[in-house]
Amino acid sequence: MHRLRLLGISFAVALAGCVATAGQGVAIPPPVDDLPRMGDANPRTLVLAGGCFWGMQAVFERVRGVTRVVAGYAGGQAGTAHYEMVETGRTGHAESVQITYDPSRVTYGQLLRVFFGVAHDPTQLNRQGPDEGTQYRSIIFFTDSAEQHVAQAYVAQLTRAHVFNQPIVTAILALPAFYPAEDYHQNYAEQHPDDMYIQVNDAPKLVALRRVFPDLYAGK
Repeated sequence: MHRLRLLGISFAVALAGCVATAGQGVAIPPPVDDLPRMGDANPRTLVLAGGCFWGMQAVFERVRGVTRVVAGYAGGQAGTAHYEMVETGRTGHAESVQITYDPSRVTYGQLLRVFFGVAHDPTQLNRQGPDEGTQYRSIIFFTDSAEQHVAQAYVAQLTRAHVFNQPIVTAILALPAFYPAEDYHQNYAEQHPDDMYIQVNDAPKLVALRRVFPDLYAGK
């Protein structure tokens, strides 16, 4: 079952430790290879998957230079890009976020730094904390060879530096398509701050973002 609130508060508290690494934040080095900061450039988009899209959306909406974040599904087909079907884990989709950002204010590599350091735990395979299934896998979706290079180089850099105690399992894939999720999923964490799932799994990530990456924190 996806949402901890459906399983009871005691279960949520018991599993809080499963997301401690991502929730506390990891001080990781910036990428050696990055796309250049671009002045007067058109907005760019980046699609990332890293567990429940509620928390991913909440984190990236508070990153400096990000102008819009949409929760949705990537990696599957349009006909099955619906929550009830995706949650079976059989559609090929991953819960994802589409991030629109201003490349004159924040770089592609800086967004990946937040992704690896705060937004999720990149060492968990086909799960994220209490959420299990291929729909919660960790993926960077690239749209061109430059993005692919930066993503692959950064994973290699973090691996060489032994930043994490376990291997990084994040896949790096070409983006097939992105499908926005249902309206009730958009900005869920902001609209439901008292939800036990949000308090246990996502609120600590926002605290960590401000603490670990103050230069990237925009607040709200």
